Amino acid sequence: MSEKPRDHHRGVVLRTEWITPHMIRVVLGGDGLDDFATSGMSDHYVKLVFPPEGVEYPAPFSVRNVRETMPKELWPRLRTYTVRFWDSDTRELTLDFVYHGDEGLAGPWAAGAVPGDELFMIGPGGGYVPAPSAGWHLLVGDESALPAIAASVEALPEGAPAHVFIEVEGPEEEQKLPTSGDTRVTWLHRAGGPVGEALVAAVRGLDFPEGDVQAFVHGEAGFVKQLRRYLRVERGIPLERLSISGYWRLGADDEAWRAVKKDWNRQVEAEESAALS
Repeated sequence: MSEKPRDHHRGVVLRTEWITPHMIRVVLGGDGLDDFATSGMSDHYVKLVFPPEGVEYPAPFSVRNVRETMPKELWPRLRTYTVRFWDSDTRELTLDFVYHGDEGLAGPWAAGAVPGDELFMIGPGGGYVPAPSAGWHLLVGDESALPAIAASVEALPEGAPAHVFIEVEGPEEEQKLPTSGDTRVTWLHRAGGPVGEALVAAVRGLDFPEGDVQAFVHGEAGFVKQLRRYLRVERGIPLERLSISGYWRLGADDEAWRAVKKDWNRQVEAEESAALS
């Protein structure tokens, strides 16, 4: 898998860094990123491509070709990750990975990555950036949303008021979040408790400032659903001012969550419409 794919990007690991005990930063480069480009979003993401162990694909590699010509059990698995930084001058792409030991796919890969390793990816996609016209900003998420929240905090217009709530396991997982906005960052420590419980309580306890809010709420699907209902139904915030989605779901791997996510979202929307009618 050394040739440049026709419909993908190929990154080569340049360096890695443990930025907290459970967050690994991987910086990718190489000529396989020559045509990589972002469009100004702060939630840009790529789909990382992980072949099953021991499987070799014909070159040039393409997920499309693999799916058209090979049995499903040989298809690569995809994992979605936020672009933490993209430097168009140096052509370096930075991704941050949450690490839970041997659990999962991308985290263990990042933990073992060394300079020279290759990683194929699809994208980038994305659809959110803090709007200068917003009265204030609300950003909420767990570890999985931290890279996107950090990039969004950095993208806040100068002086823009923002409330940021981030849930992590403990104080050792906190990160510095530089910004030119008027930002109030609240770190919530889960300490073994239920994922998202502290986030729901914190947002519900917030004295909302005056003015139209633009909100970014991402992370585990259970707490995201609760906060979506709160913001849409109880607060009456229109969908066009919300970027809100479940990045993952407790008890389901990525494939299982993607398989049911559309139906799950439709159910959430139906319940929300009924409550608003």
